[in-house]
Amino acid sequence: MRAEAVVFAGDCTAPVLMLDEPLSFWGGLDPETGVIIDARHPQQGASLAGRILLMPGIRGSTSAAGTLCEALRQGNGPAAFILPAPDALILAAVTIARELYDRVTPVVTIGRAHWPELRRCRLLHIGEEGELSPVAEKRR
Repeated sequence: MRAEAVVFAGDCTAPVLMLDEPLSFWGGLDPETGVIIDARHPQQGASLAGRILLMPGIRGSTSAAGTLCEALRQGNGPAAFILPAPDALILAAVTIARELYDRVTPVVTIGRAHWPELRRCRLLHIGEEGELSPVAEKRR
C-alpha cells in the first residue's frame, strides 16, 4: 500500500500504535518518557516513543508543537506519523526537530479506510517514497 502523500520523507520501521481519539500533546504527553498522561484519553499510559503513530489529529493550542518537539529531541517521540491529513502543529514540531536536532520523523497521509489494516501490523515499514508495508517478525 502507498501513502496518499509524503509530507516528510524518511525511512522507518517500528511498531504501530493507533490512537482512538485526537491527543493534546501539551498536557497530554510526558516528553520525558513519551507516555500519554491525559487521564481522559483512551490510550492513557501507552508510550508513543519509537512507535509509528496512526493519529486522527490533535487537540490543543500551539504549545502542543513545543511539547512534541521536546519529546522528539529527547528520543521519546513517535518514530513516524500516519495522519488522515497534514496537521500544522505536528508539521511544525517535526520541522523544528529536523532542523535543530537532526531528528528525522516521517509524516505521511492516508485515508482512514486503510487504518484497520495498518492497525493490525505489529511492525510497519514506511519507505522514503511513502510505501507502507508490514514487516514479518523473526521467530525465536
